[in-house]
Amino acid sequence: MKKFNINLIIVVLVSINCSCKKYLDVVPDNIATIDNSFTLRSKAEQYLFTCYSYLPTDGNRSTNAAMYGADEVWHYGTGQVIAKGNQSVSSPQNNYWEGTNSAKPLFEGIRTCNIFLDNVGKVEGLDNYERDRWIAEAKFLKAYYHFYLLRMYGPIPVIRENIPVNASLDELTPPREPIDVCVAYIVQLLDESLEFLPSKIQAENTELGRITQAINLAVKAKVLVMAASPLFNGNIEYSNFKNAQGIPFFNQTYDPQKWKIAADACKKAIDLCHTNGNKLYYYKDNDPNALLVSPETNLKMNIRNAIASKWNSETVWANPNSRTADLQIYSQPRLDGNAPGQSSLAGELAPTLKMAELFYSKNGVPISEDVTYDYNGRFNLRNAVNAERFYIKEGYQTVGLHFDREARFYADLGFDGGIWYGQGIITDVNNWYVQAKLGQPAGKNSAGKYSTTGYWPQKLVNPNSVYSATANYQVVDYPWPQIRLADLYLLYAEALNEAVGPDVPDVLTYIDLVRKRAGLPGVVESWSTYSNNPVKFTTKVGMRAIIHRERAIEMAFEGHRFWDLRRWKEAPQVLNAPIQGWDITQAEAVTYYRVLTLFSQTFRSRDYFFPISELELTINKKLIQNPGW
Repeated sequence: MKKFNINLIIVVLVSINCSCKKYLDVVPDNIATIDNSFTLRSKAEQYLFTCYSYLPTDGNRSTNAAMYGADEVWHYGTGQVIAKGNQSVSSPQNNYWEGTNSAKPLFEGIRTCNIFLDNVGKVEGLDNYERDRWIAEAKFLKAYYHFYLLRMYGPIPVIRENIPVNASLDELTPPREPIDVCVAYIVQLLDESLEFLPSKIQAENTELGRITQAINLAVKAKVLVMAASPLFNGNIEYSNFKNAQGIPFFNQTYDPQKWKIAADACKKAIDLCHTNGNKLYYYKDNDPNALLVSPETNLKMNIRNAIASKWNSETVWANPNSRTADLQIYSQPRLDGNAPGQSSLAGELAPTLKMAELFYSKNGVPISEDVTYDYNGRFNLRNAVNAERFYIKEGYQTVGLHFDREARFYADLGFDGGIWYGQGIITDVNNWYVQAKLGQPAGKNSAGKYSTTGYWPQKLVNPNSVYSATANYQVVDYPWPQIRLADLYLLYAEALNEAVGPDVPDVLTYIDLVRKRAGLPGVVESWSTYSNNPVKFTTKVGMRAIIHRERAIEMAFEGHRFWDLRRWKEAPQVLNAPIQGWDITQAEAVTYYRVLTLFSQTFRSRDYFFPISELELTINKKLIQNPGW
């Protein structure tokens, strides 16, 4: 906010490596004045791309607070400031308010969008269609930056227009505004921009990543689902959190109509996505290698490539400035002890035991509910047989927890004895598999490149990324999918269940589409046949629990759980539990498979929102700190 009266903006955009033209990889030519930026179409376009440059790079484990901030993955180092409860007001981690500590300055991004909107009308030779489209893109970006800040900080100052440089001090220090006001303004910007955006990108070689109507509607759906959720809708725990006029920042009366509005927004986004050709990713429909592998591997690749296959049919919005090479390097374990090329791997992103237990059984219900699953014996050792060879190395001894699980478990996780498809092998013959005990290729070593839990997020690694005896890790990069169709399906089911209840057919229809892609029966069949609570899906509360778990599984390791647990107000129950993994210091299975507590995690009520830094509070006396900080 202190940057509001800066008169000169020179932004160096992020370099990207993209299969499409690097249309966002633009550096303004040392533009000396704002007026000069809008004399030519080319310079104005550069300024538009500068507006894009503030998009958070959520495909990076450090800049996306949600990746390291919850309980999905762990690390042996000193990072994970938020997850370990070490966030501070003096120097907040992932400080998107100011743009410090692995974050971009989103208020500066909003100011840049406002400058563009104030001046794009001056550009000569710009036809009305292009001008309107550019304005719509800038309004969308402005809305998205407000949304990102709102989700992170709660009530924020709404920056409708830039403050003149000769404004009074009072005008230069805007206050925070109530949640409903912030949401209404974000939705207003999205609505204003919608009709002037293209329905979908036609010139894919040059424009992939630019904003479309589908992206606009998808973001609006996410905004409205957030606004309808318990954290933001009738949250009486924040009754004393008020502005200077004594008005609560959070509405104090629960409004069920917000769920109906959110459900309608989700359905509208889904319908346009379908019209545009978006559909859930299936390996067999997209890659000829699917003919070379088993049905089990096809199921796994349905999941992995929904993320890692660039610009696939499920992707609603991918950010080409948010790349995944570093993320893959940290997600890939060493598979071959004799390959020098694997020295370039980190392999340090470690899913927790809690996440391994979260996935369903092969029957599509939680393992603690499945009447056929040996839940009490899940930590006993067992050897894989031939029928299990596409998931676990035949003859390998591993823990019972790794058997009889759904395909997403094997697609998402690498583990001791688990098959790791890809890495230069495109068939199901002699597949790589993980060996994670002490002394084995992926095990703990003195170089410090290992998983502290004994798991790796295989889901995030493109199967065509490879290392060899002669070459370092060759990453097949992909732009980070900000929104994919499965995300919208589950948001729609959630909003509809909250608005009306589980009897509305679309609730089950859209959950079951996601489950079918993972090779699972529908909710009714799974719970009726295998659950010790066979009528769970018949009540709103029971269906809510099913949807929340389905979402946690389907969207695992993509940075959604961090925000979902908060908006559901489930974080205190879930994040006040120990972070656990296997005893990776052991060389034998009988001792390796001992559960160790790595950290006793604590979530306090203040952790629902990030703190505003002390410096910002000093500069702007109208700002009120978030409760607990």
